[in-house]
Amino acid sequence: MELFSTIKKEKEYWLVDQVKQAQVSEHDYEVAFNELLKDWNHQEVDYLSLLMDETYETWLLKKGFHKVSVIVEYTLDLNTIHIQKSDVSSIVLAACEMSEETFANLYEQCRSGSANKNKLFTIEQIMESFELELGPNWRSHCMIFQKEGEPVGISIPHIESGTMDEGRLFYFGILPEWRGKGMGTVCHQHTLDALKEFGATYYVGSTDAANDAMIRVFEKNGCVLRDRKGIYRIDRQSTD
Repeated sequence: MELFSTIKKEKEYWLVDQVKQAQVSEHDYEVAFNELLKDWNHQEVDYLSLLMDETYETWLLKKGFHKVSVIVEYTLDLNTIHIQKSDVSSIVLAACEMSEETFANLYEQCRSGSANKNKLFTIEQIMESFELELGPNWRSHCMIFQKEGEPVGISIPHIESGTMDEGRLFYFGILPEWRGKGMGTVCHQHTLDALKEFGATYYVGSTDAANDAMIRVFEKNGCVLRDRKGIYRIDRQSTD
């Protein structure tokens, strides 16, 4: 039974997410995580970023973690979505003439001024991670939203690793000049529709608990609150 899902970049980082299982005790989670942390230390990886229930916070802080923020997680049955008519269209990076450099610039603009506090990576690291986390066809996942030929935002939908039908977003963002104009709700709907085409039957989306704009997008599109987790981080030098 998987208690933690982990994405690893050799010698650089581990991204760990607690997989909540109703029948598993707090003690069993602590035992499993202690083993994972011991392995991380042995591998001499720069840092570990962890999503875990806040009930473990005191225990984690004693181990040298510091709290970065809190995320909320929303879910939706994709059979219930309704796409509004709009003048927003979408293209994918794999099927257009946009360069990877231009897409990276759009990504950087979309995350500027974001309420999300857990900004782990530079844009160069993010671009490098696409193939690692999304596979060689990652360009087919990169959506660019346009209105009257101008970009308004991007999203990167995919099927969660280890599942057949759980839709997730590697990233979703609206350009600063288009925020507050209803673009988030419309672009999010297009993204949910793309997840259905990928074979997803349900969606799980997360954002910083302070990101009121994204939470409103979730709620406007019918998503319901499923979970809340703390974001914790430990760096290798703090364990020496």
